Amino acid sequence: MSRYGPRIAALARRADRERAAVETADATPDDAMEYLRDGAGRAIWLYVEGRTGGRLVPYSEAELAALRGAMNDWLECYAACYGVDLDAEFTVREAAELLLETRNVRDTAQLLTRVPSRKPA
Repeated sequence: MSRYGPRIAALARRADRERAAVETADATPDDAMEYLRDGAGRAIWLYVEGRTGGRLVPYSEAELAALRGAMNDWLECYAACYGVDLDAEFTVREAAELLLETRNVRDTAQLLTRVPSRKPA
């Protein structure tokens, strides 16, 4: 287990609870940002943190799976806030690359999930 193991486990537990509790009928786009800031964004950034800064963190397969699962649970909650039922299966690496490119968790989520849909220019 890496030094990030306890943080990953806590994120995964919280994501499970959030995903089970999200009510599509009650969720709003304002709630979506909370799922991104307090959930998916933290999971993605934890991955970035372990892959930058000079020392590569040797995440175990279980840690990567838990991090991916947590991030995807929160992206599903995010989509539910827009009335979209999503079966998210994104990798943390692809999300991290988008986050570093866009520097914005909302843009990252929209590019991954296509929620909300972009209007033609």
